[in-house]
Amino acid sequence: MVRAERQAGASWRNTACGLLLAALTGMSPLAAGEETAAAQGEATLDVLTWGGAYERAQRRALFEPFTRETGIEVRVHRYNGGLTELREAIDAGRTPWDLIDMSRSEAKTACADNLLEPLSADILSPSPQGRPAQRDFITGALNRCSITHSVFATVVAYRRDAFPGQRPTEISDLFDQQNFPGPRALQRGPAVNLEWALLSYGVPEEEIYRLLSTRRGLSLAFKRLDDLDNLHWWEAGDTPVKLLAEDKVVMASGFNGRFFDAMVNQDLPIEILWDGQVQEHEVWTVPRGAEQSQQAREFIDFATSAERQTALAELIPYGPSRRSATLQVANHPDTGVDMRLHIPTHPLNAEHALTKDDEWYARSHERINDYFEDALLEEDSASQSP
Repeated sequence: MVRAERQAGASWRNTACGLLLAALTGMSPLAAGEETAAAQGEATLDVLTWGGAYERAQRRALFEPFTRETGIEVRVHRYNGGLTELREAIDAGRTPWDLIDMSRSEAKTACADNLLEPLSADILSPSPQGRPAQRDFITGALNRCSITHSVFATVVAYRRDAFPGQRPTEISDLFDQQNFPGPRALQRGPAVNLEWALLSYGVPEEEIYRLLSTRRGLSLAFKRLDDLDNLHWWEAGDTPVKLLAEDKVVMASGFNGRFFDAMVNQDLPIEILWDGQVQEHEVWTVPRGAEQSQQAREFIDFATSAERQTALAELIPYGPSRRSATLQVANHPDTGVDMRLHIPTHPLNAEHALTKDDEWYARSHERINDYFEDALLEEDSASQSP
């Protein structure tokens, strides 16, 4: 149904099989090529996170300071999101990670499916001013199985040189290949793509998820995606930046922090289209059966302190979940760039932002995702027909 060019890379089926084998043998496939295993008895914390510029910022602001303070080595493993690997690991009876960085919507689904351990706000320290954590964190940050550490946005970025005259200003321009010609890249999955499709029709933000709950709404959204020509699907978070850098696409969806890194640190000629940005909470979770669950809780307390949240936001522009940290964010320590202007929650950027309804996704994720994948398979079959 959706015309697409599949990206090269291992399939989710291969990933899941690899994880199952790893879980049975006690080794994580995601650790290949990374840090060697610590000696037996050495204090370690295995963290599953997202890689790329995001991981580099986490290492500098969180992982390395935590090791210096506690002596606990942080071993980093990488993934592209989703719950498949976690389900496989728990079903196999061995969890290779102690801590997972995931979106709040997926955390709510995982919590409901008994894949995560409960987390109490009691593990969190008060603000520097002595305000209790429950009052310092933003609304919705403290949940049964997760604690929000940042607010990120999925946005569209475009190459400036692709549009030397009129440039995109609205999310509807993503779907306008007549006035803004060229290949696009979108994350493989229904989230955000469906919201943007309906926004491009002029559907009010407050009606998006009500309409997506109907067959008519889904049909409208998929038709908009189906009308896109030369569409690339991506899974790894660094792929849209690479596609833009290599001039393989002129517009791409992606995470605002990755695009910031490409603009500021790589001098890539791209701009972020903030209109229609979809904000989402990024959270820390402890998987069920984690071997070092207590150390994981100690890390969460450390990493969500106002000091550490500020340090992370000054390296990569994701909004802190503590109000006290938001007030402290200033300039990038290396470039001097004012990071406040690049955070998705900044008033100038958030004027037309949409907050992802993760309760809706927690209830309907599997059904909507199956519908999305079936649509891709139908289109693949149609494109291969003689």
